Amino acid sequence: MCGIAAIISRTGRPVNPMALKAMNDSLAHRGPDDSGYAFLNSSPAGNGKGGSYAVFTDPAFRHRNQHIAPFGGDLFASQFGRMGYTVGMAHRRLSIIDLAPTGHQPMPTMNNRFWIVYNGEIYNHIELRNDLESNGRVFQGTSDTEVLLQLWEEYGEACIPMLNGMFAALVVDLATGGATLFRDRHGIKPVYYAVTDDYLLLASEPKGILHSCLLDATIDHVAMCEYFTFQNIYSDRTLFQGIQLLEPGHTLSLDVGSGEEPAIRRYHDRSATAVDLSGDSFKSVCERVADAFERCIRRQLVSDVEVGAYLSGGMDSGSIVAASCAHIPRMHTFTCGFDLSNVFGIEQGFDERKESEALSHLLQTEHYEVVLHSGDMQAALERITWHVDDLRVGMCHQNWYAAKLASKFVKVCLSGTGGDELFAGYPWRYEKCFQWQGEKRFEDAYFSYWHRLLPPNELGSLFAPGMGDLLYSARESFQSALERAKSGTPNRRSNEELFQQILNFEFDTFLHGLLTIEDKISMAHGMEVRVPFLDNELVDLAAGIPAEYNLKMNENRAERGEFPFLTTDGKLILRCAMERYLPNTYTLKPKQGFSPPDENWYRGPTMEYIRSILLDRQTTSRPWFDAAVVEEKLQDHFHGWHNRRLLIWSLLVFEWLQRHYVDRTYSL
Repeated sequence: MCGIAAIISRTGRPVNPMALKAMNDSLAHRGPDDSGYAFLNSSPAGNGKGGSYAVFTDPAFRHRNQHIAPFGGDLFASQFGRMGYTVGMAHRRLSIIDLAPTGHQPMPTMNNRFWIVYNGEIYNHIELRNDLESNGRVFQGTSDTEVLLQLWEEYGEACIPMLNGMFAALVVDLATGGATLFRDRHGIKPVYYAVTDDYLLLASEPKGILHSCLLDATIDHVAMCEYFTFQNIYSDRTLFQGIQLLEPGHTLSLDVGSGEEPAIRRYHDRSATAVDLSGDSFKSVCERVADAFERCIRRQLVSDVEVGAYLSGGMDSGSIVAASCAHIPRMHTFTCGFDLSNVFGIEQGFDERKESEALSHLLQTEHYEVVLHSGDMQAALERITWHVDDLRVGMCHQNWYAAKLASKFVKVCLSGTGGDELFAGYPWRYEKCFQWQGEKRFEDAYFSYWHRLLPPNELGSLFAPGMGDLLYSARESFQSALERAKSGTPNRRSNEELFQQILNFEFDTFLHGLLTIEDKISMAHGMEVRVPFLDNELVDLAAGIPAEYNLKMNENRAERGEFPFLTTDGKLILRCAMERYLPNTYTLKPKQGFSPPDENWYRGPTMEYIRSILLDRQTTSRPWFDAAVVEEKLQDHFHGWHNRRLLIWSLLVFEWLQRHYVDRTYSL
């Protein structure tokens, strides 16, 4: 896992090397083990002959790359004085596979035609390497980066669907001047880009682009309204104007110096690779899921460094650990719990330490815990929001502390993210959706349902005069996401088709938000998080599971034209499959989210901190919100009239984001 950055000239104007260095330096947390740069010029007029290049390493890592000149000095200056390169590529490395200098990036092919910077893991790289070697190809090292690069040399862009993993990569062809950016099919690893008059800028995080100083940090009004509607962004926008997120399963291509706009293409459609299970029995599908899960775990344990796992005490993380322990005895596991002193109501059940300890004992793991108290959010929020520069769903300070704990022991950590979205783990949502009969009524009600911060009739009043007019854009973004979710279910004439559309929508939006945050949080601590449930094989299998295999069917309700599934249970097929790994004490356990007791904490010890930020003059003088309405919503929460914890969190992190990047009054 790593950080990548690049500046690509659209007009032939040379790249400023110090702008690229600033971008790479801002991503240092993503790759503490190595750093490298390559500056390229394609051959004149793309005549198929080799272009020119220069490579450098960060002086801090000079001892590992003695053959590469340090970034700076006389050689550096003379190279740029003579050439004026039109492509600059930079890389920060977190060494997971092939710890030797042979894994250094940017990496060229042996003939120096193709160059790559890459962030991620290719779990089937050994099989792909074997196929390439059988075709006569020779490798210098053992990294998956070199496998990907040689695949590209062999097959070009057609190699991307062959990859089973999480990745974001840029490949530049010196012979033709073509540059291609691509991202994994499920959106596990993010990559951002911005188009200016002269350049295409890209980086693993928005801060990388902003640190180039080639684009101003300006809040995108449309994205902001979208975020405060859904506590998420369904489009490819970010909260920074001009910075976009390359969508999952897409490529971006550009001919260097052509003056053209980048071309974006979708290369993967989940419905096209779904396994047809319509003729399989429940028992047969259960066995297929269990077998596939075992293969996925085995693939994702490949590493040259130690691998651990989060362990919440629930089925998803427990199954991952149970299957992993067959290969890693005394595996390191990690849990984040909560101090429930003075916590009341439903949040009294939020601490899962007891369950995780029991599961750790059963599986014989080496288990570690961290306990959060009410003051821990404010202690870390400034640092969290510098790292999480693309705000998405939910609170994440609990994830921050869990990653901080795990990173003290391992470089790779397995997570149960994705199990609910693949196997229908939110049954209470689905029943509500089926209550809305008729296409128009369903879409209107579903749009209202995903207003996570305030209901539609209250949301408009939150914004300053004139800002609320932009809320129409949130509906447009929602509609586009819902249309994409119809892929494979174009008519939505049956309960089965509607159910699949709902699952697709949550996969593309809610899960994508979770993955984006998980990437930022884990990489802030120099740790890679892997998500076995999003292995290609398991995703393709889950996409073909009939609805009644995930949720209990009730024929009487179906005959009455009601929602035909019982909603007390979700993930039936997964629960059945995981009985191979866990006792039914865990496979039958109801779902519990990973959330701190913030409803209580925000009404007690954290209340003054919230006031000090959200009612501060620096905050209230901004043009986005009606300060009186914000204060009214805070009072709603403080007095226990409404639970506004999600809104309060979103207002806090949005304010800190502006202080870091727009005001530049805070810097880490």
